[in-house]
Amino acid sequence: MKQTFQLRDKIPTDDGWITDIATRLWGSVQIISKEHTYNIVELPNCIGELNGKPVGFVSYTQGGGSREIVALYCAIENHGIGTALIERVKETAKTDGCTSVWVMTTNDNTQALRFYQKRGFVIKAVRTNVMEEQRKVKPTIPLLGNDKIPIRDEIELEIRL
Repeated sequence: MKQTFQLRDKIPTDDGWITDIATRLWGSVQIISKEHTYNIVELPNCIGELNGKPVGFVSYTQGGGSREIVALYCAIENHGIGTALIERVKETAKTDGCTSVWVMTTNDNTQALRFYQKRGFVIKAVRTNVMEEQRKVKPTIPLLGNDKIPIRDEIELEIRL
């Protein structure tokens, strides 16, 4: 059976699915980035579907001269879903006259750092020791992350369009 992959805009019935994933992975639908708090369900989202079933999403901001990827999730890795979602954000950003797309991640998230850099993003800034302040707003941010690395810093990556 041939697998069919497609991208589409989020519809209201996707909200529960996104909420469940965000709560399981990140403690809630609230994502803090550069001192902004976003509810990813309220942001524009692109959904990746495989055989009509959602398998990934990207939440992003609109407006201004750049676009931020606030959250990216893929249920299936190494099948191009994450790359396709990022490409969609880049396309919409170009259409809207943006000159860059950027994303924040934490110092422990080496998988995300590798993923974005392989797709042309470069490290633009490191905000050291900011997670302590963010935990005051979102106490569900753990002290230890991937590979038991202390979560302390935000790393900003950007790709110019």
